[in-house]
Amino acid sequence: MNMKVLDYIALTLVIIGAVNWGLIGFFQFDLVATLFGGMDSIISRIIYALVGLSGIYTLTFYGKVDSDVVVGSQH
Repeated sequence: MNMKVLDYIALTLVIIGAVNWGLIGFFQFDLVATLFGGMDSIISRIIYALVGLSGIYTLTFYGKVDSDVVVGSQH
């Protein structure tokens, strides 16, 4: 799989997680649980796990941003 595609998938999942946490924080509404049968359903747990793994993966974006800044400053 192309790394750029993986980056977009991970970023999309992180955004879904952020929106879900925002809904939980502001309205006590868990969209993932509502759509996929509760927090204990296997599909919800898979989505939560994928969002968590994506969050960890997107930590690598800091290295990419840092290298872009360094490269950009050389021009």
